[in-house]
Amino acid sequence: MITPTKGIAPDRALLAVGAQIIMQLNRPLTVSQAWARLREWRLQNDHLAPLSFGWFVLALDVLYALGLVELRDDLLTVRNNNAAQTIR
Repeated sequence: MITPTKGIAPDRALLAVGAQIIMQLNRPLTVSQAWARLREWRLQNDHLAPLSFGWFVLALDVLYALGLVELRDDLLTVRNNNAAQTIR
């Protein structure tokens, strides 16, 4: 599920979908905006495998668990992984 398997195509694996989400976050977006951009990007790049909103949310969960995204003021943002921030 997180990585490709016999039953999960590479373009549907949660890490792949997460990478596609990160590519859409060049600025803070609402979850709905990120979902719309991802669907548009997938169509433009011939990723025709169906992707449900639930799968999109699971990919967001993986990104959050990895510390790559966060939700601030209802906007989804890429987390700045600056080393200075982690030392407190």
